[in-house]
Amino acid sequence: MSNTTPREMFNAFTGGLKNLAKTNGDQIRGFMNLLNVCYKPGAVDVKTKELISVAIAVYSRCEYCIAFHVHKALEAGANREEMVEAAMVAVAFGGGPSMAYSVSLLIDSINEFEPDFIK
Repeated sequence: MSNTTPREMFNAFTGGLKNLAKTNGDQIRGFMNLLNVCYKPGAVDVKTKELISVAIAVYSRCEYCIAFHVHKALEAGANREEMVEAAMVAVAFGGGPSMAYSVSLLIDSINEFEPDFIK
């Protein structure tokens, strides 16, 4: 895991999308359109979709995805316990590497962003 904080990862990812859009706008718009369509409420609500995303991010060990989807899950109303439980499902499939990201970056990301959403 890098020495970058979860907030720095979140900002680097979102800022990187904006910067890359300057030269690759069609691709970034296509990616963002896919995200917008996939994360619309439907048979599955947005909070559940974000919990699934947290689990997939942990399973795939994508640091930027973990930070991003923890933030988005909190934004959608998920709580710490739900995110950790979703991550533990990922551990059941991903074993030790998924556990390593759960006990480190996942918890760090929750700790970083949770205060932003506590009312």
